[in-house]
Amino acid sequence: MAGTIAAAEADTLDYSNRAVPPDARMPRMALTMAWWAVCSAVFYIVVGAALALGFGTRNAIIGMVLSVIAYGLINAVLSRFAIRTGLSVALFSRVLFGNVGAGLATLIFCATAIYYAVFEGSVIAVGIHTIFPSVSYAIAALIVVLYSVPLIFGSIQTWLDKFNGVLLPFYILGLVVAVGLAVAEYGYSDKWLNLGPAGGPPANGWWSCFVYYMGVWVLMMFTFDYARFGREEDAGYHAFFNFGMPFYVMVFLVSGLFGMFMIGTVPDLGTVSEVTVLLALLKLMGVWGLLFVWVTQTRINTANYYLAAVNMEALVQLFGKLPFGRIGWAVVVGVIVYLLMLADVFAYLLQALAYQGIFVVAWVAVAMAHILSDRYRRLAGDTIEYRSSHVPAFNPLGLVAWFAGAAIGIVLHLFGGAYAELSAPATAVAAFCIYTVGLTFARRSWFLVAD
Repeated sequence: MAGTIAAAEADTLDYSNRAVPPDARMPRMALTMAWWAVCSAVFYIVVGAALALGFGTRNAIIGMVLSVIAYGLINAVLSRFAIRTGLSVALFSRVLFGNVGAGLATLIFCATAIYYAVFEGSVIAVGIHTIFPSVSYAIAALIVVLYSVPLIFGSIQTWLDKFNGVLLPFYILGLVVAVGLAVAEYGYSDKWLNLGPAGGPPANGWWSCFVYYMGVWVLMMFTFDYARFGREEDAGYHAFFNFGMPFYVMVFLVSGLFGMFMIGTVPDLGTVSEVTVLLALLKLMGVWGLLFVWVTQTRINTANYYLAAVNMEALVQLFGKLPFGRIGWAVVVGVIVYLLMLADVFAYLLQALAYQGIFVVAWVAVAMAHILSDRYRRLAGDTIEYRSSHVPAFNPLGLVAWFAGAAIGIVLHLFGGAYAELSAPATAVAAFCIYTVGLTFARRSWFLVAD
């Protein structure tokens, strides 16, 4: 239990290096408002539209529904565990992989959050430059970073829940208004229900769509780091609703259907991307479209910046505490995001995300195998030991399962074609099975240093 886990390490408001104690947990609606910031990224709108064009509307919807179910079931397990223990991804990774392995997991999580901050921030910057051409993209990007960084100076407990709670109704209203304006301007058409490639949708296109959503299993890590602030008496609510299927209905299904509708209704958008969706909204709504995009992207970026800063702080603390805390790391994240927004590195970032996504899938599989087994409790007792001084540098079981699963996925990804579509599922199955089987032979010394 979080209240009984010993923690002699330095405490911070966001508990980057210790479990969140029961008296620091958040009311259910406050945590809901903070977490639901994640649902409003333009990225999910674009993915739904792109999958419908590539594999057909029907296949895309089936893939979304299956993803909603899978995400809901997995996150129900992860969120309950995070609530029960108060551990973050960084701290739990020490249990799974040892101190060194945990550093790699934290680095991957931090880098992924930064990459998404770059993408989402760039959308706002392009919107500002489009509506106000006198403002260059570089200045617009700087404006985005300068207002984004201070938003996470407060914590989940003190500020982000309120900020995103205020913006949520404007996001929902923006979706409704955009649909209404599109129908008023171009009339209603059922074209969006019949999107697909010229030769017709592939027979198993639904599987391709489902696997594509496995590429953003980093949301499982996002869930873990937010859920640890939940109260134990609210665990059922959070597992079912806040981090469960209703949330992913909004994230994948509602956003995806909105993207399909916009692509099928607004003409001459060209290749689907976050920028083309942005331009469609600006075309329909003008400056109000920019305001809507600001709401969507600012909400998701509170999560991206916050998780990047907290995990960067946790990563550096493995090598010794620096004289500044999370606010300092928030500034560092802002500088990195701004430099990447200016650099022409988006193709490289997408490639990096593809490989990091495989490692994330393997992490989730190992985490699930650990949580669903009682082997750790029989080896180490009821208290989960995560302190760096009490955890070995390497946990051979966790590292073998993680890297072997990821290696299988990377090889399949490199083969391309149908093999690439098996990379994420094969990674998940291999990592889960290796860790599960290995637990039967696990030793106490793999998880704890010698007493």
